[in-house]
Amino acid sequence: MSFSFIAFLIFTSVVSLICFSPGEIVVNEVNFVRKCINAEGSQDDLWGKLICTNFKVSFIPQDAPLKQRSQLSHLLFGEHDIPLTCLEQVVTVNDTKGKKKVLGSNKKLKFNPTELILYSKDLRIIRFCFDQAGPESAKKVCLAIAHYSHPADLQLLFGFEYQGRNYDASVFSGERVKGATPRGGIHTPIFDRPSDWDREIKRTGASEWRVCAINEGYAISSSLPEYAVVPVSLADQDLKNYSVFFLDNRIPLWCWNHPNGSALVRMANICDPLQQRKIEQKIFTAITKSHPQRCDVIKLDLDKFLPNIQDIQAAFVKIRQICVIDAFEESEERWLSSIENSRWIEHVRAFLKFSADVIFHLDGNNISVVLQEEEDRDLNCVVSSLAQLMLDPHYRSIIGFQSLVQKEWVMAGHRFLDRCNHLNKSDKEESPLFMLFLDCVWQMMNQYPAAFEFTEAYLTVLSDSMWIPLFSTFLFNSSKQRAEKTLDFILQDFAKNKAIPQGEDHVVYFPPVWNWSQQFSNKDLTLFNNPMYVGKGAACVQNGEVKTFKRTKKTYSSTLRGTPASLRNGVKDSEDTLPRRGSLVSELKSLTPVKDESPSERFYREWFARPVDQHGLLIPLLMPSHMALWKLFFLRWVSEACISGGGPITTYHKLSQLVDEIDMLQSQLRQYKGPSPSTPLSSPCGPPSDQRRMYFKASSHHDPATPPDFLTSTFPFTPRGNLCRRSLQGTPISKFLNGARIWLSTETLANDTV
Repeated sequence: MSFSFIAFLIFTSVVSLICFSPGEIVVNEVNFVRKCINAEGSQDDLWGKLICTNFKVSFIPQDAPLKQRSQLSHLLFGEHDIPLTCLEQVVTVNDTKGKKKVLGSNKKLKFNPTELILYSKDLRIIRFCFDQAGPESAKKVCLAIAHYSHPADLQLLFGFEYQGRNYDASVFSGERVKGATPRGGIHTPIFDRPSDWDREIKRTGASEWRVCAINEGYAISSSLPEYAVVPVSLADQDLKNYSVFFLDNRIPLWCWNHPNGSALVRMANICDPLQQRKIEQKIFTAITKSHPQRCDVIKLDLDKFLPNIQDIQAAFVKIRQICVIDAFEESEERWLSSIENSRWIEHVRAFLKFSADVIFHLDGNNISVVLQEEEDRDLNCVVSSLAQLMLDPHYRSIIGFQSLVQKEWVMAGHRFLDRCNHLNKSDKEESPLFMLFLDCVWQMMNQYPAAFEFTEAYLTVLSDSMWIPLFSTFLFNSSKQRAEKTLDFILQDFAKNKAIPQGEDHVVYFPPVWNWSQQFSNKDLTLFNNPMYVGKGAACVQNGEVKTFKRTKKTYSSTLRGTPASLRNGVKDSEDTLPRRGSLVSELKSLTPVKDESPSERFYREWFARPVDQHGLLIPLLMPSHMALWKLFFLRWVSEACISGGGPITTYHKLSQLVDEIDMLQSQLRQYKGPSPSTPLSSPCGPPSDQRRMYFKASSHHDPATPPDFLTSTFPFTPRGNLCRRSLQGTPISKFLNGARIWLSTETLANDTV
């Protein structure tokens, strides 16, 4: 018996132990595949089996490496797995014939591939070589991957099969509740019922607004939720009459209320120009009546002042090319200027600046703001979310942030199916608007790290979840589409073969992504917790006295204080130690009173001149020199950019240990004082390890103080298994990772404005 045959038998037995998700089947597979790790040689490459299922592409190494502790352990995917919906391009290569072909659904392949290159939407590049594999088997698996990554219909996505199996099990086990949408213990409001909106109205003090049900059953608009919040003074019949004049009958949607009474509202364009002024006047009058001081309403047209979806897509394609695909062979200045010329960071800054202008009107001018966009489903989602994030500390908690996304993106009808291009049908409709929003959030987190409960790892995992076709959050264009498609699926595929109980609502339930236990263990979920977060009611020490943060209406007033431009949370930023002259002059100008300054300029100057309130208004630093590249997202799969033992993880590790130690000491102190009637008795050593809120636990005095050697700048992700290029040594990326700025041109810095 040959060695290769023995190895094959052993390897086959390993594959048989692999667990698949419910409804997942193997479509095609090929043995003796080499996964390329290093472009300069094959000594680091992995040998194994390449498998295509109806859900993902899996690579099973023949010699499975030891589990890396510096990586999230996904419950649905292995280290070398990638969901089919995450594939951007499937490219086959034949080296001997010098041929290359981009495969799609039902495409023919006239040559036997020697290589397969997968370009993914989460910025990975994965390369397989078929040196020892059977040519026909290699060809079949490539065609299978291409076919299943380009489904012809939404219901062919794996999520329908997966959730259909779960539906089947729950129906016949009696777990479903008639007439109720199962939520699986999720605490995040979904806003699919009036009670969720009622709680949001009460939380924000919007007493002159009410929940409206005129779109129940999607009777008015196909893209709006069934329930929305409208001014009390507007009757349902009036809203029905006005709706016909709006694009897709999208009546204006209430987003949020300021404690001073001003409201944030979003709406689509009015189709009939002759009726525009009349309808707007009626809507704006109702919004004015909802304000305690009957203040005016200002309308901001986003289509006139912000980049469109095509510009955003083009910028993302360029920055992905620079960071992931192109080699770092240019000079430092050219590489950094290429990042700038992609215009991605420029677009991020534009949305933050526009959102800050919205803040000025709501908080500084005490007037309501109506955000207008043609369809009210793209740019409005970004700006309304950012404005609320800046104004309301509730949305800077994990649950609050998730409710914000659910309210302003999912229920408001952002077209995730088209913008993510899950079906790979139309590149013209594709645009990374949600990714742009997450980058804007990261910029704010980078400037105010203690104000957010979640980490950048959380934001990155959230972006990755867009490409997993199991969650309702990112799978549909609207709530109506979700309801219709799932109903059609259950009637077509299950009602034919199974007796569905009488009275059953016949809906396959797609859970939202917010039930993170579907993807990660409780241990890994602690990576979402920011150890620097100053939570509501958390104590701090000032001048030797313990003080408690309290949120009051005052924290929203225009007298809110912020940090000087060169300070962040009271600590000088390390990158600002030697500020550039142009940037410094701009900062000084922004803090010095000048003649004829506008009210908005005065508002920003006064805000930045005062200490920051973590539970009040936050305004990001808007000078280009303060905008940064989100390294963990854009460079995490680039092995050359990975710094062993370096990056933000070193700070995160130490802070987590300190917070964990404080938690343990507080637990011991409570035990020493005696348990209160409502507090359970804790153990002498504090809470159990699996119940503590930090990923890194407090170390003993005998342990070394240095960070573990498995930590890298890509933590908690790993670039292993993705195509490396040449050595990093001497390339401009090494200088960039040590703190070089993006905005290098003197002209740009001279024009810095807050």
